[in-house]
Amino acid sequence: MTSEIPGPVGTPPNGNLADIAAAGGLHTFQLELHAKFGPVARFELPGTRVVSVADPELLAGTSRINRRPHELFEFLSPLFEAGNLQTIGEAEHVPWRRLLLSALGNHRSHEAHFGQFTRLTAELADRWASYDGEIALQEDLSELSLQLICEFAIGTEPGSARQTSAAFRDVIAEQVGRQFGLDSGISPERAAAALAHVRETITRILNAGRPDAGLVTKLAETDWDPARIRDTALSVVMAGYHTSGVAVSWALHLLAQHPEIAGRLRDELDRVLGDRQAPTYDELRSLDYLERVVKEAMRRYPPGPYAAREVPEDLVLGDYLIPAGTTLLYPIWAIHLNPEYWPDPEKFDPDRFTTEGRPKFAFIPFGFGPRSCEGAALAMVEIKLILAVLMKRFDFTPVPGHEVVPVERFVLWAKDDIRMTVSPRPA
Repeated sequence: MTSEIPGPVGTPPNGNLADIAAAGGLHTFQLELHAKFGPVARFELPGTRVVSVADPELLAGTSRINRRPHELFEFLSPLFEAGNLQTIGEAEHVPWRRLLLSALGNHRSHEAHFGQFTRLTAELADRWASYDGEIALQEDLSELSLQLICEFAIGTEPGSARQTSAAFRDVIAEQVGRQFGLDSGISPERAAAALAHVRETITRILNAGRPDAGLVTKLAETDWDPARIRDTALSVVMAGYHTSGVAVSWALHLLAQHPEIAGRLRDELDRVLGDRQAPTYDELRSLDYLERVVKEAMRRYPPGPYAAREVPEDLVLGDYLIPAGTTLLYPIWAIHLNPEYWPDPEKFDPDRFTTEGRPKFAFIPFGFGPRSCEGAALAMVEIKLILAVLMKRFDFTPVPGHEVVPVERFVLWAKDDIRMTVSPRPA
């Protein structure tokens, strides 16, 4: 058994923070880390020894761990007043997760809300159809995602979705920048104002939400105090706001670069939908090529680029002994680009998902195990619906000269957004 895991030398007291900043963020640092040191590598954060695991076979041996490291998710603490919900202990997390799964994972509830999802998506498409100029995809689509998750979970829309979406973005960017030594461009004062707006918005929409809304109903059945209820709603809204819009924006970015794949997707949409501009819930489930496109886009640009656990007891991982208390970091982006399981990994090829034989954890866009995303099934409904409506109605052209650069903002954001011009498809 090898005693020392390979990795870069850290400099006390900040460890490898300077290397992370030089790489442009934790996600790109991890890509470079594993390219140089192999599937298991170590590095240092202030006061924390981290082991990063990029091999899905090894990852499987840790899949039952239900403990997250407090230090790595400290940047989320300001959002919550009743304890950081991303790092609560297993005993508290299990019933909390069970509640979220019952509220977010019910397929009958997805179908019941599908008409509202379609209406909100069509409203965005109508605005784009009348717009003359560049569109910032991630800004607009994150705003739509915020509307969808508030409608589904709480039963009301968030008011100024653009302002609230921007506030979430500012809070996360400033906290991530502070933790990892990155320049977010967000002042502490601006972040504090954004945080106050987020909390006020969540409180207001909870108070205005329909009593029969899924999450509201489940929260009303608990004996939690008001702070925990609000924090739970905030956590759900934050996760829902981040995932769907970002995933669709990266899919559109890839499709604009691959017109032959975009053409195949439109052929499927035209064949199934005819002259209609949106699928029904049952039709959405039958759009096989659409699902492959979405999965391949999330392989290339996973919305959440990493996951993390804390080892509760000594663990043998391949050739290495991982001591209890070690932070395990899973570089989802590096796992999705592992050439052993994804040949020619940079290539955008939805037909990869017609074949099987890969390890279970070679594709983990929503995480894995007991800390995976509770809203994964809901997110897939939203992502496929939005992409189907937009690709049915529009042609997308990248803005000349605009470089799309992935950056870490808790999710895999794009620096200066993904900018496109849209034009209605010919009749």
